[in-house]
Amino acid sequence: MINNPLPRLDRAPAIYAKLVPFCRLKPGEIWQDPLSGHRVGCLNATSPTQIARLMGQETARLAVHDPPYNLAAFEFRTLDQYIEWCREWIEITRGYLDQDSSLYLWLGADQTADFQPLPDVMVMMRRTPFQARSFITMRNQRGYGTQTNWMAVRQELLYYTLGNPPFQPQYTEIPKTLGGYYKKIDDEFKGNLERGLSPTIRAGNVWFDVQQVFYRMEENVNGCYAQKPLKAIERILQASSKPGELVLDFFAHSGTTLLAAERTGRRCFTVDLDPVYCEITIRRLERFHATGKTGWQNDHPFSAELAGVKDPAITAELAYAEQEA
Repeated sequence: MINNPLPRLDRAPAIYAKLVPFCRLKPGEIWQDPLSGHRVGCLNATSPTQIARLMGQETARLAVHDPPYNLAAFEFRTLDQYIEWCREWIEITRGYLDQDSSLYLWLGADQTADFQPLPDVMVMMRRTPFQARSFITMRNQRGYGTQTNWMAVRQELLYYTLGNPPFQPQYTEIPKTLGGYYKKIDDEFKGNLERGLSPTIRAGNVWFDVQQVFYRMEENVNGCYAQKPLKAIERILQASSKPGELVLDFFAHSGTTLLAAERTGRRCFTVDLDPVYCEITIRRLERFHATGKTGWQNDHPFSAELAGVKDPAITAELAYAEQEA
């Protein structure tokens, strides 16, 4: 079995520098998928002129954003700076959403830092046209361990809407087993299992059935540090958009929203400020087109470029990644 890990690229400067020349996008450039019409831009999410070039005359039904949780790859912001930065790309997002549309925000709540940035972002969102609809928790199977506090095993997802967008309830793969709770319907008392439209449990705002991505999974993308599960993003897309509609993602990172859109028949316009993550996003889509695979299990997108590299710094970073794996 292949065991060819890649460390987090934000912590491996020698490898990162080696990969930049292999990126087909330079800052300000946009790539369009010739098969499905998806777009990937090496763009700044807070630049109105750059996002205008990405969008043209199009608007989207849905936006799914997963911004850095106050710690970008190479830059740390104060909380006030972070909130202002979020306000800028939220405002741009609003300008390209349909009158009836949805917005999902993945955001961290650091229990070692007064649960920021989540609470201040929620306060900031009150001053926007978006209406708060739900606060979703996705459970991580592997959390932040500590012997002096409760283990942190949650990821926070905020759901907002504009107007009256469509919503299609989603069902898990968990079978219904709880009987009882009888309710009178058409003059007949029916139990919980009889009334349901599905033999499985409907997804609520606590997602404990989604597997956190790790290196043994096919969808794993080594080198990325904030990858969301395909199952979670596909659930969002199927609940809040229809096939053929456009989805926005201003923080592409591992390209999960783009791939989820491809797999569910949507189009996706996505951007990332970093050309390496733009290249990962494009390569992940191309790999899916060519092989049907959703990621690089125990391998990574740049294995061909790094094969046989003799640079001591790169060799050391790769050796560290292998130890971590």
